[in-house]
Amino acid sequence: MKALVCHTWGLPNTLKLEDMPDLLPAADQVVIAVKAAAVNFPDVLIIQGKYQYKPELPFTPGSELAGIVCAVGAGVSRYQVGDRVIAWVAQGAFAEQVVVAANGVIPMPPDMDFDTAAAISLTYGTSHHALVDRAQLQAGETMLVLGAAGGVGLAAIEIGKALGARVIAAASTDVKLAICTSHGADATINYSTQDLRQAIKAATDGKGPDVIYDPVGGIYTEPAFRSIGWRGRYLVIGFANGEVPSLPLNLPLLKGASLVGVFWGEFVKREPKANLAAMRQLLGWLADGTIRPHISARYALAETTAALDAMASRKVTGKVLIKP
Repeated sequence: MKALVCHTWGLPNTLKLEDMPDLLPAADQVVIAVKAAAVNFPDVLIIQGKYQYKPELPFTPGSELAGIVCAVGAGVSRYQVGDRVIAWVAQGAFAEQVVVAANGVIPMPPDMDFDTAAAISLTYGTSHHALVDRAQLQAGETMLVLGAAGGVGLAAIEIGKALGARVIAAASTDVKLAICTSHGADATINYSTQDLRQAIKAATDGKGPDVIYDPVGGIYTEPAFRSIGWRGRYLVIGFANGEVPSLPLNLPLLKGASLVGVFWGEFVKREPKANLAAMRQLLGWLADGTIRPHISARYALAETTAALDAMASRKVTGKVLIKP
């Protein structure tokens, strides 16, 4: 089988497409023939050694996938060869095969395609955990989403609307904002052409948002936090801007506001039953059309470096997929 391999920390062009032996499952594992794998911003950071999770070299990046079970290990009774499944792994998805613990796999609904299945676990799982669990977003509240046209941003918009919130989408271009509107955003802010604080004030009648969803970090964090409403919850999702920001701690004091960390990968490991319940709700929303992943591009396995470059340069809207 072929796999993309990271031998040294660096940019996407340092990755190598290599021939590898077919994978064999150990006890309680399955091997999946990957039909689609999703690219996420953490993949760009992981290959540079800049993410909070740092695998041992060499490794194959990629964490979100869908495919067909092609081998099962001893002790696995729930899955059989030929089953269509969704999986999330710490590493290994950018390959023709991946080995996964059987308890990290869920069956694909019969009418779901592989591309949709590969696009739902990490981004929608992150946003569900953030909004439902960490922020406890309520119907009638207002939420601001920064970096709203990215994978987690669009997922946050859709989940926010499903929960009955008013959603304000902020992004860097009008084209990206049009995509946000098509996925349910009630109002938009172009923070490349508008003053962010003034735009938030205008969009919330001066009250500020109840929840701010921030996967961007950098220069947008402090002006956004200064605009938050009383008892607001500021969700720290990630730092796509490349800069981990600092905040004066008098700001949460003055607003009675909370800084809330969101680390979906650790949540999955520590609270697997809660994550499974969240995935069931997401699959139900997917079935009734409440959520719909926006897939903007598809790449062959040999083109994965181009997909990672597009993600690193923030040219991606929604999800991009690798098709081994």
